[in-house]
Amino acid sequence: MLRNSKGFTLIELLIVVVIIGILAAIAIPQFASTKEKAFDAAAKSDLRNLMTSEEAYFSDFQAYTDATVSAGSTADLDGDGNDDFSASQSVALASTAYTDGYQITAQHTSSAKTWCVNSSATNAAGAIGQIVSGASC
Repeated sequence: MLRNSKGFTLIELLIVVVIIGILAAIAIPQFASTKEKAFDAAAKSDLRNLMTSEEAYFSDFQAYTDATVSAGSTADLDGDGNDDFSASQSVALASTAYTDGYQITAQHTSSAKTWCVNSSATNAAGAIGQIVSGASC
């Protein structure tokens, strides 16, 4: 007598569940790391955009400006009524003006890292013009 068995055995199903578990254990930390990198990339992108706005302001007024931009908001740097800079939805920025440059910090609300750039030759603690991790540079 032949048995016509269709379907999977319990062992086969357990092996599939174990394989899926192993793959999930590998993929979930990778996904979290990728999210953190994306948050930091958004903060650094906004930092570069505010650097460009600071240089445009300097081109017009021969001075740099202080600016604090909340996450998702805009800033009118030159007071003409038009917004000169827009921050990303979750990135907050702060700019401190010096006579010979500026320091800008940026942080994404979902990241623990703060990013900083300093263009002032007299006030920079590190490399001038380089984006570094930290609240001051």
